[in-house]
Amino acid sequence: MGKEHTKHTNLEKKYNDSFAPNELAILGTKCGTIANLVQEISKKLSQFNLGYFDASHATDVQQNTLSEYTFHREGNLQITTTSSVNKYEQRLQFYNHDLVFINGNHYQGAKQILILDEEKEASIKKRLDQLTSIQFVIKLHENSTYFDCLLERFPYIKNSTCYTINEIDKITRHVQTLIEQHIAPVKGLVLIGGNSTRMGTDKSELQYFDKPQKQHIKEVLENCSLETFFSVQKPSAKEDEIHDTFLNLGPFGGICSAFQKKPNTAWLVLATDVPFVTKEIIQLLLENRDPSKVATTVKGKNKEFPEPLITIYEPKAYGKLLQYLAQGYSCPRKMLINSDVNIVEVEDDFIRNINTPEEYTDAKKLLNRL
Repeated sequence: MGKEHTKHTNLEKKYNDSFAPNELAILGTKCGTIANLVQEISKKLSQFNLGYFDASHATDVQQNTLSEYTFHREGNLQITTTSSVNKYEQRLQFYNHDLVFINGNHYQGAKQILILDEEKEASIKKRLDQLTSIQFVIKLHENSTYFDCLLERFPYIKNSTCYTINEIDKITRHVQTLIEQHIAPVKGLVLIGGNSTRMGTDKSELQYFDKPQKQHIKEVLENCSLETFFSVQKPSAKEDEIHDTFLNLGPFGGICSAFQKKPNTAWLVLATDVPFVTKEIIQLLLENRDPSKVATTVKGKNKEFPEPLITIYEPKAYGKLLQYLAQGYSCPRKMLINSDVNIVEVEDDFIRNINTPEEYTDAKKLLNRL
């Protein structure tokens, strides 16, 4: 038997629900009640990037002939498009959201919140097949009861967590838990294999601490409980190495290659030419990580821009990086500067770059005195 032919490369998929990376469909009551509930929850979870996916009840809307983008104050953007619903397009549009609420009366979501409303029993009976993963139940009234059709289909539904519609704080805490459960784990990525033109030798092999710097950095990250990989240029069979599949793009390509390999991971990226970065700096970065942002990055207090190679890139950063690449930019700093990131300021000395033999000699002397 010959090797089976595969038409497409078998890539690791970024995790998605039906329309978004993380979604909750709310169904079982009037659309206005669902929209109000979403607004109340969103006010209390403003630290996250939230979205709401709904449908209009209007039947006589004229077909748009162009897409309109209206920018309001405070950075609010209102969009009217010619687009129809397409789950692959929606995943791109909802890429940056930590959670997207869906009006489940119109669209089926991968996870659901069921609201018990006696007036909508017939509607729920028609939608039983849409109830595939009920996260919790909300009673519209204190005396709301489970419908016979629900008890027949889901014999244990009465054991589900249940709130009343006015218990907004409890509902919000539960939704927050569902968001936090979706936060990606962090792994370390040590960038090696650069040209090191100014140094004249491979910077990752230089020794500041009686071992190659790449090994020292890997150990620092591992001592912060991070599974850590080397980013290398050439294909490798080693389990702790990820080779570049985005060729000739420098660190940008290394970061994208790591995301292509493990797209559901957040990557703490560290270069080998910043020997003054300590375990304490890495821990500070991890402690200040904000997964709702595109990245959490370090910036020197007297520096104008963040350091892209001392940064935690969230999974949503992968899409951002590819967008910049599509425009002809391969600078991760440019993406960080123009994106929603969390900045951790540190003293400039901790993040100084060592690029020449003279700088290496001075840095090693200074580190030996510390």
